[in-house]
Amino acid sequence: MTGIFIDKFLLELGISQKQLAGHIGCDIKVITRILNNRTSVTAEMAVKLASALNTSAQFCLNAQQAVDICNVIKKIKSLPRPITKTG
Repeated sequence: MTGIFIDKFLLELGISQKQLAGHIGCDIKVITRILNNRTSVTAEMAVKLASALNTSAQFCLNAQQAVDICNVIKKIKSLPRPITKTG
């Protein structure tokens, strides 16, 4: 789950980053890093966030994976051509 999704949940629920961190039992720095896209959501964090935010761990991990793929696409200068059958 990326920062933008967590931010939306926080606004909707009317809670702060500090309240979320306390609720799921982590340091506020972890939530801040996720919100600022400085760290990725791990499977463990996805389970905790999903439980607290009434969503699924898979949703959280899918959102993180989409951001990771997008970031890699922006970084890669050129992609290899597809391999074709020879002969």
